[in-house]
Amino acid sequence: MIQTLVIPDDTQNAVRGLHSFSKLAGYDVTVYTDSVRDPDQLVERLQNADALVLTRERTPIPRALIERLPHLKLISQTGRGTAHIDVAACTEHKIAVAVGDGLPYAPAELTWALILASMRQLPDQVESMRAGKWGTRIGRVVRGRTLGIFGYGKIGSVVAGYGRAFGMRVLVWGREGSLERARADGFDTASSQRDLFERSDIVSLHLKLIKETAGIVTGEDLAAMKPDALIVNTSRAELIAPEALVNALRAGRPGYAAVDVYENEPITQTDYSLLTMDHVICTPHLGYAELDTYEMYFGQAFDNVLAFAAGEPQNVINPDALRSS
Repeated sequence: MIQTLVIPDDTQNAVRGLHSFSKLAGYDVTVYTDSVRDPDQLVERLQNADALVLTRERTPIPRALIERLPHLKLISQTGRGTAHIDVAACTEHKIAVAVGDGLPYAPAELTWALILASMRQLPDQVESMRAGKWGTRIGRVVRGRTLGIFGYGKIGSVVAGYGRAFGMRVLVWGREGSLERARADGFDTASSQRDLFERSDIVSLHLKLIKETAGIVTGEDLAAMKPDALIVNTSRAELIAPEALVNALRAGRPGYAAVDVYENEPITQTDYSLLTMDHVICTPHLGYAELDTYEMYFGQAFDNVLAFAAGEPQNVINPDALRSS
């Protein structure tokens, strides 16, 4: 039976204002609008929950935590990503993990916003004007420049289309399947990963974080970029080798970065390395954090809770958890 739900990490305090939240009428729902990582704090907050509705990958759910949540029967995930959940441990403890779908448009649009903001130096221009200064920097257009897309999946392909619409040369690198799809869509492909970084004026990362992609972007890749090039990461911070981006920016290759993802979120310290660099734009993991996307993500997650409570579980990725011992 599902009666008590906990929704952690609603840092925008948005969930209760969603139309889809009304689906949970009649349930005992606790929403936390901050993020905690201390295991004992998490146990205190989650120990009475029959079900968790997770906001993307903000809270890791490892085995050690699962073993301390005796009432938990269901984890309903917003979106499809489950790398933060020990699914095997969930299965052993008869906890079903249900997932939803995702759309590429919110993160793709944020990626493009970051590209334009960086190329035209918009944050600095706005702050300069607030300080009473006029036109302190000169930006650059994207038209005629080379946009490198690393990972031609749902999001990468949309961003590539934006680049084409803005008159850019689009260059793609990724797995063979990605390269085949990119060629079929009329885009050029790089001869190697290093070729992508050397030739591109802008490199945008659009890879899933799995064991094989962790640290796939090396310091050598970044050092191969042009001194006025831009790297954009709205995917996962761990795609770039630890400290490689900060070191590369300090060395001057690439010259610019726009980042929406970080290894340890949330970032609240004002002396965080990337925040101290005037040629870097940082945003607080906004890629999917958009109202229509939230309605879809949470609506699906709530539907999965209702289906489970009705004895008709759906979208469960570990069906063995549903079987009797």
